[in-house]
Amino acid sequence: MFIAVITTFFSGCASVPMGSIEEDADRKMFALPTQGMSGLYVYRNSNFGAALKKAIYVDGQFIGESAPMTYFYKEVKAGQHTISTQSEFSNNDFDLNTKSNTNYFLRHYIKMGVFVGGANIEIMSEEEGKKGVQECQLAKELNE
Repeated sequence: MFIAVITTFFSGCASVPMGSIEEDADRKMFALPTQGMSGLYVYRNSNFGAALKKAIYVDGQFIGESAPMTYFYKEVKAGQHTISTQSEFSNNDFDLNTKSNTNYFLRHYIKMGVFVGGANIEIMSEEEGKKGVQECQLAKELNE
């Protein structure tokens, strides 16, 4: 049983609906968000846990499921926000106070869990974040 779980965790590849090539290229220009707004890039630039898709939420609103080498872009009003990811037993939250006309880069990553992989989110520098996003493809934002 343990070997089957580990094999599934490290093999296979999850797929999610993707954004257009044009929209992906546009988002990778890293233009500043609209006045009064903040840009959130949530990216997963690793193949670790490739078979796992994990839900991403911004302020409780489902935006989609991440897969390896994908990212989401969401423009939000400047201020306090909670970015959440589905993890093994419950959601993990990351609170962020954003400023107007600023982009933020949040790395979403899979970690070992007891039964299945968990997930978490961490803030990255602009330099590291842009590099991480460049490695990924835009996932299509979905709404529940």
